Amino acid sequence: EVQLQASGGGPVQAGGSLRLSCEVSGFSFDNYRIGWFRQAPGKERERVSCIGSNLETATYADSVKGRFSISSDNANDTVTLQMNNLKPEDTAVYFCAVILDYGLGCKESTGRYDFRGQGTQVTVSS
Repeated sequence: EVQLQASGGGPVQAGGSLRLSCEVSGFSFDNYRIGWFRQAPGKERERVSCIGSNLETATYADSVKGRFSISSDNANDTVTLQMNNLKPEDTAVYFCAVILDYGLGCKESTGRYDFRGQGTQVTVSS
């Protein structure tokens, strides 16, 4: 059974940092694309970042470039999203999703992902 579990969210002041983790199980951690998404009330869902199993250059939304960094820990089957210099507009529920075929590439829409996990709330106060 494929499972993804996001954690690490919480309240933080603007300018602060959080580190989100996506722990995965139930599939081979050498053939995947994992994306981090966020959903804020009244806003469209946004793909924040994505990384592939070969650990090539990750992709980032323009809104987070230079502030967020995605990485993969193959030893622990975890994909991490380091978020620095957080802004109030980063407030959202963050969740991770997986495509079980590296060759398909990173997709913008969660509908193109095979599985997704529950989210973790990030709240940035000004």
